[in-house]
This record gives sequence, C-alpha cells and structure tokens, in this order.
Amino acid sequence: MSQDNYPGYVKYIGLAFQMCAIIGLGTWVGLKVQERSQMKFPVWLLLFCFVSISIAFYSLFKSMKQD
Repeated sequence: MSQDNYPGYVKYIGLAFQMCAIIGLGTWVGLKVQERSQMKFPVWLLLFCFVSISIAFYSLFKSMKQD
C-alpha cells in the first residue's frame, strides 16, 4: 500500500508514538544521569525531560509544516 491509501489519522498516531518515544527516552536518560550524580534535587531529570519535550515539539511542528 502506498502512503496515499492510509487514512489520515494513521499519520497522527505515528506522530503521537514518536513524541512519546522521544519524551520517554529523554526522561529515562535523565533518570539514569540523576542516579549517577547522587544529587538530592532532580536537576538532571528535569533538564533532560524539558529538553526531550522541546525536541518532541520541534519534531511535531517540523512534520506538521510539511503538510
């Protein structure tokens, strides 16, 4: 099947999974860095979480702009 035969919602489901994967991976990396740093306040977790959210939204806007 070519891309034209897929319903429109399939693209958006793919974008949602992509965003979840980016944010989840960034949060997991932040958690691992936080565990190694032994700091009480979760600086690294918050930093990686916010950076991954920014990357996910940039990816979303970039792919939406192509339409």
